[in-house]
Amino acid sequence: MQDPADLEERLSRPGEALVKDLGRLDGDIVVLGAAGKLGPSLVRLAVRGVAAAGTGARVIAVSRFSRPGSAEELRDAGAEVVSADLTDEAALSALPDAANVVYLVGAKFGTDGNEHATWATNAYLSGRVADRYAGARISALSTGNVYPLVPAGSGGCTEQDPVGPVGEYAMSCLGRERVLTHFAHRSDTPTALIRLNYAVEMRYGVLVDLARQIAAKEPVDLTTGFANVVWQGYANEVALRALLHADVPPFIVNLTGPETLSIRKAATRLAELLGVEVTFISTEAGTALLSDASRCHRLFGYPQLSLDELLTCTAEWIRSGGPLLDKPTHFQSRDGKF
Repeated sequence: MQDPADLEERLSRPGEALVKDLGRLDGDIVVLGAAGKLGPSLVRLAVRGVAAAGTGARVIAVSRFSRPGSAEELRDAGAEVVSADLTDEAALSALPDAANVVYLVGAKFGTDGNEHATWATNAYLSGRVADRYAGARISALSTGNVYPLVPAGSGGCTEQDPVGPVGEYAMSCLGRERVLTHFAHRSDTPTALIRLNYAVEMRYGVLVDLARQIAAKEPVDLTTGFANVVWQGYANEVALRALLHADVPPFIVNLTGPETLSIRKAATRLAELLGVEVTFISTEAGTALLSDASRCHRLFGYPQLSLDELLTCTAEWIRSGGPLLDKPTHFQSRDGKF
């Protein structure tokens, strides 16, 4: 993965299990929020997976497509493209029907001081979408932020543990889950809620944030000393495969890697790969935002790329000056403010 084309090919390469599951899926797939961080590679993955399964299903990518050329890129990849603002009721009503919905819409950064808009996007809009696609299978991206901070050695929260969101962003995401659950029951809409933290690839994510700091010879703050990460290609596959698990009440699954990532160890390894020294400030707090994704791994297998492979590929990308999305994760935040 030495350039964007290679990276996109790897992110959108469907595995055998995904192809098999897409072959069992009836109807077209609409991806809402198709131009976000996960959206473009997920759309490409769906197109390639459907083609390999031979079902003839359409993959419909819906977004505002504010970045020039983004719509054309997905159209060239084989998706049907619809430019629409989902907050516009007329535009939402006019969207193509589909038996399967992958819902990626969400707002995180800029929440502090703009809480009302965050709630409108994360909670209210999900209800409008669920009403529009009543009865369809919905796979909706949520976040591990709905859980509280837990002891670093605990292995993380499971789906059976109580939620405890910290801050307005996390609370609004729990609001999205609650609203989608309401519509699942009201309209008999099979739903999957996917609690993701944190997806990584070579252009953004926790490992990129660390590698950029280290390469710039900035000290790494260890207060938030532990985190979860997962290869985005795997996250995309799970989001699609979860459609077959959508249910009433909603199917809930934590989506992340199998390890609790030590920020100290990851930074040390990245520094070694980058050929520079790393310095640290502060010490690890006793708690962190952590999820136990054992259920996910039992159902969907393990991520295709190991943690060490992710560290190696990230360092190579940063060292070679590969393009970045410049979207920091702010995973260090402990007060829920983004």
